[in-house]
Amino acid sequence: MNLHELTAHEAHDLLVARKISSVELTRAVLDRMSATEPTVHAYITTTPDLALDMAADADKRIAAGEGVTHLTGVPVAIKDNMCTVGVRTTCASRILENFVPPYDATVVRKLRSASAVFVGKTNLDEFAMGSSTENSAFFVTRNPHDIERVPGGSSGGSAAAVASHSAIAGIGSDTGGSVRLPASFCGVVGLKPTYGRVSRYGLVAFASSLDQIGPLTKDVTDCALVMNVIAGYDPSDSTSIDSPVPDYAASLVPDVRGLRVGVPREYLIEGMQPGVEKAIRDAIKRLQAMGAQIGEASLPHTRYALASYYIIAPAEASANLARYDGIKYGLSVRQASDMLDAYFKTREQGFGPEVKRRIMLGTYALSSGYYDAYYLKAEKVRTLIKRDFDEAFAKFDVLVAPTAPTVAFKIGERVADPLSMYLTDVFTLAVNQAGIPALVVPCGFAEGMPVGLQILGNTLSEETLLRVGYAFEQATRR
Repeated sequence: MNLHELTAHEAHDLLVARKISSVELTRAVLDRMSATEPTVHAYITTTPDLALDMAADADKRIAAGEGVTHLTGVPVAIKDNMCTVGVRTTCASRILENFVPPYDATVVRKLRSASAVFVGKTNLDEFAMGSSTENSAFFVTRNPHDIERVPGGSSGGSAAAVASHSAIAGIGSDTGGSVRLPASFCGVVGLKPTYGRVSRYGLVAFASSLDQIGPLTKDVTDCALVMNVIAGYDPSDSTSIDSPVPDYAASLVPDVRGLRVGVPREYLIEGMQPGVEKAIRDAIKRLQAMGAQIGEASLPHTRYALASYYIIAPAEASANLARYDGIKYGLSVRQASDMLDAYFKTREQGFGPEVKRRIMLGTYALSSGYYDAYYLKAEKVRTLIKRDFDEAFAKFDVLVAPTAPTVAFKIGERVADPLSMYLTDVFTLAVNQAGIPALVVPCGFAEGMPVGLQILGNTLSEETLLRVGYAFEQATRR
């Protein structure tokens, strides 16, 4: 038995039965990391000493039978845009290369309370701005299924860590598809929760009205178990939803009979990779064979989601990234003629090309004379997108769609073409603008690479999404 290949729930069963220890499991994952990291490059910072100390503490808790959760003693990877006290948090940017937070993000604190084991901080597109994890200031993460291809972004490091078994579970963030796209490209499960369901406190902000933290796991059961730990109201986050958190694991029933499943016509479009389209259509047929009621849905304003997103997100990024001025924390260029020169040089040297591009786009959209023409209009379109989903969910329990038009593309293939890169997220962006949850589960392969089925739900419908995902997973597992 290769311990690093265990799911979190399998590991939990063995841990509480005292058939393995968390230290043994953690050593197995760290050994696996040593074997895969030279090629995959999933991690910016690894924390082996911390991990083994946390594992030893988890073993003591298990032995005492006190406060044991389904993540107690389980090695977890955390995206490097979430604050971790005493462990640097870089956001894959030179401007925060040596930043060590004095506090934990709420999600990190909850994982600590559950006695999860932290094995490292994972790579991402700088400040989560990208779809391929090629925009990291440090290195490119590679897809474990084919190291010549991207793992998706921006949570590519966490997805690659889970897919390569150098973590049992991972935590990512999703602003326009950044959990779901890597899940699809790497063949793992990823959930973007309802906006506000998981606290953003301590998540380094990209676009505050769109950002949401979510799990990346080996199966749907693990996804539910991670959600049980990280979801919930947080008074430190003003956008947090004050609503009871259900037991997500209790929703894992392998039955979709009678469930109304809508297929948005705008998501099955010309130009999709034929193998991807076939995998998605086959998945829909499987759901129908399982007893789901399939019907056509329409989300007419989807065509405007890409344009509105790339006004709203850069505008919010422009405001959020203004704090990196070389004065309070992070990189500070001192070889300057005056304060303004130091400010300019710090940002010039600290930010990468994609971050600069989005800051310029956002600043322009918010500038005098253009705010109404761009940002305000984009927000109005966002309202129309949300109304489309509201109308669809009045008729259907869930919607199903592709996650991306293609499988993972070759490294370097789209770096010089920003528009082509942005189009990678064409099926995921609307979900963040509407604030609804979406789950991605593996549904097959095309050109030898994984394809993910995206399951969309109404606000706070994570239980339904997990039920559908679990039923599909159980029906298609080989």
